Amino acid sequence: MDSEEAIQGPSDGTPLNDEPKKMTREDWRKKKELEEQRKLGNAPAEVDEEGKDINPHIPQYISSVPWYIDPSKRPTLKHQRPQEELHEQYSTIGEWYKRGVQEKPVSTKFRKGSCENCGAMTHKKKDCLERPRKVGAKYTGTGMAPDEHSQLILDLDYDGKRDRWNGYDPEDHERIVEEYAKVDLAKRTLKAQKLQDELASGKLEQEREHDSEDEDEDKYADDVDMPGQNFDSKRRITVRNLRIREDIAKYLRNLDPNSAYYDPKTRAMRENPYSNTGMADDEVGFAGDNFVRYSGDTITMAQTQLFAWEAYEKGSEVHLQADPTKLELLHQSFKVKKEDFKEKQKETILERYGGEEHLDAPPRELLLAQTEDYVEYSRHGAVLKGQEKAVARSKYEEDVVVNNHMFIWGSFWRDGCWGYKCCHSMVKLSYCTGEAGIRTASTSACVPFEEGMEEPQEEEQPKTLLEMHLEKMKDKKKKKKSKKNKKKRNSDSSDSEDEEKKKEKLKKALSAEDKRIKEVEALMQLDERKRPYSSLHEVKEPTEEELEAFRMKRCREDDPMAAFLMQ
Repeated sequence: MDSEEAIQGPSDGTPLNDEPKKMTREDWRKKKELEEQRKLGNAPAEVDEEGKDINPHIPQYISSVPWYIDPSKRPTLKHQRPQEELHEQYSTIGEWYKRGVQEKPVSTKFRKGSCENCGAMTHKKKDCLERPRKVGAKYTGTGMAPDEHSQLILDLDYDGKRDRWNGYDPEDHERIVEEYAKVDLAKRTLKAQKLQDELASGKLEQEREHDSEDEDEDKYADDVDMPGQNFDSKRRITVRNLRIREDIAKYLRNLDPNSAYYDPKTRAMRENPYSNTGMADDEVGFAGDNFVRYSGDTITMAQTQLFAWEAYEKGSEVHLQADPTKLELLHQSFKVKKEDFKEKQKETILERYGGEEHLDAPPRELLLAQTEDYVEYSRHGAVLKGQEKAVARSKYEEDVVVNNHMFIWGSFWRDGCWGYKCCHSMVKLSYCTGEAGIRTASTSACVPFEEGMEEPQEEEQPKTLLEMHLEKMKDKKKKKKSKKNKKKRNSDSSDSEDEEKKKEKLKKALSAEDKRIKEVEALMQLDERKRPYSSLHEVKEPTEEELEAFRMKRCREDDPMAAFLMQ
């Protein structure tokens, strides 16, 4: 234990020297051995200044005291334990500043050391919160203010400073609840008293009838934003453009690709889908969204609404839904005044500058035989912007009929051939024969003769059932005779003839295989860049004799008799 005392010091806990000495290598080794023995339980644990054991497994950075707390560098756990004397000096959670004044009789005389303004003893004149008096209480001796509560000096801890409910008095909320309950009770009593008075006077039934009429009017009134009201720009009102299932979809009205354009995203078809059919707008069930939007009194309604907005901005209190009659009269008078103003302005300009003869001149189109209407064309000659509607067409000629035909080539099809619908002619650029050509084509069933096609045969007369039965019997007899002849031929032919034929085929296949091998060797000697394209590739399916010849001529390098066969 000499080494332990040398490291730890005397048993009273005081260090050997005020300043720690530098440990030698031998002392460091002894210290580490002592720590290991303490961890194993062979040596007693280290004791702090209070006589408590220190766990040897605690890391050094926990057991060592910071330099700013104890410069002796003595290991201890006192700084890790709660400091009771520090907690005693903090204020408790129930302590708080007292509000209000003291509940005791107010002094009637000025006291020495009190406030010169109000006469209270708890503050001075510079800290007084009352209205500064013209003559203070020090000189008048009257109107003394009561003394406030003597405030405590609160020293709050970490949690007390951050407690959001610290100092809250629940009785304040109870007083607020009681106040609102009293107000509600007073309203109920007034309402009951008023109802009794109305029942006694008989006015209640008349008011009920009047209220029912007002409710009906409010039920069907439009909830619109009046001018001058605050409008929330963040609010979004979306109305889905839905349709009933029984209604025809807009894109199914006219399946012509050159008809009105349908926007699938907004489900809108602004133009009339029946415009290219020649039907009037009254005859069709749907004439486009623009027709519905700009038909009837829609345009006048929009103009009146626009006039109401402009008049409201200028200071006139008018509204389309609130005062429709007043707005209509103002609008009519505005139109009359506007026309009169235009006429007067025109007359004054003509009187001052002249030039009335130019207004009576004929149109510019008649004078110069040309117009200034802007028309924009594409590179193919199609109208993109202008009077005519730009129709997407092919760059090839369309609907061109020649040689007196009424339809184009390809308008008729029969038996895999194209022709003309007007005459059923299958010859291109032929002259139209009309209905006569249709009759001849139907009776003769002619098909144009071209190279690679057989000549049309004449139609045979239909056969009777008896003739068809006799032909079937003849076919059966012929089949039986052919089977008997085949059996006789097979029995007469010998196996030797078959073997000779196979040998001859095999000889031919062997000679052909020799030629093929020589050609392949000659091609392999050539350069790859000079070799013909796909010269070593064949698509033909080999026969049994060719396969046998390939197996016989195939080179087997692993065969021990390969050298003997090559000699």
